[in-house]
Amino acid sequence: MTDDARPYRGRFAPSPTGPLHFGSLVAAVASYAQALANAGEWLVRIEDIDPPREMPGAAEAIIDSLRAHGFEFDPPEYQSSRLAVYDRVIEDLVAAGAAYPCSCSRKVLLKTARPGHAGLIYPGTCRNGADTRRRPAAAVRLRTDAAVITFQDRLQGPQSCAIGAEIGDFLLRRGDGLVAYQTAVAVDDAAQGITEVVRGTDLLDATFMQLQLLTILGRPHPEYAHFPVVTGPDGRKLAKQSGATAIDNKNNKNNILRALSFLLQQPPATLKTASLSDIWAWTAENWDFSPLCGLLSQSEKSIMVQ
Repeated sequence: MTDDARPYRGRFAPSPTGPLHFGSLVAAVASYAQALANAGEWLVRIEDIDPPREMPGAAEAIIDSLRAHGFEFDPPEYQSSRLAVYDRVIEDLVAAGAAYPCSCSRKVLLKTARPGHAGLIYPGTCRNGADTRRRPAAAVRLRTDAAVITFQDRLQGPQSCAIGAEIGDFLLRRGDGLVAYQTAVAVDDAAQGITEVVRGTDLLDATFMQLQLLTILGRPHPEYAHFPVVTGPDGRKLAKQSGATAIDNKNNKNNILRALSFLLQQPPATLKTASLSDIWAWTAENWDFSPLCGLLSQSEKSIMVQ
């Protein structure tokens, strides 16, 4: 159970860029099982803040798949309904000098920035004022300075990042005017009282940025547990962008058992003929994160239902 004194509250936060695939189902199962094991709440949050990447009907399809697989949750919150909240946070940070407008284009950054943990490390070009003669300063960046962010991950152990040197001043608002992922996630995790974030190791670097923002905002932050991501036969993370196929809702029980097997929970063979509710009851009683400690990724080829 989390060390946080607040009642346990977890969440699953998919982006509606396509239907639920196996990698996303694993994320949902891991976070839901952890909430069940801690007798806590589990929220669904639709992260629909990137319209160019979103697929019409994907949010509804994801919700339908979750319900078909036995997940129980209240109506989801949509981040698109909270854009004014994010804007106020960004404006307040700029007014306080904790963030600044940026007019640099991607083309310029490719020439001037060096690679880091989470992409290009911003060289600080606009820190003392953006040059808007050729390009408006639509983007906003958070000042990271010499901050060192540390946290204890439930599965990956102690984590540390000299965020200024290794990640740099990251975006709060993108150059196209859309709110950045880190802003929306950090603000909403605090607003929803999330006590633990359970997600894949591909988002470890994002955690440093979100913790930095939460610290500057003076808001409580969750605990974190990053489990191994699902990789396909080619070794790449299983994702919508790499052609991951939608899960079959009619095969719901086997899908959940496959996800539990991937998460090294060893569901017994007797569950193959059990009801969906019995599978979840077994999960709530037997859930154990410890076999996943230290693992960064696993291949989908290794998934077997015993």
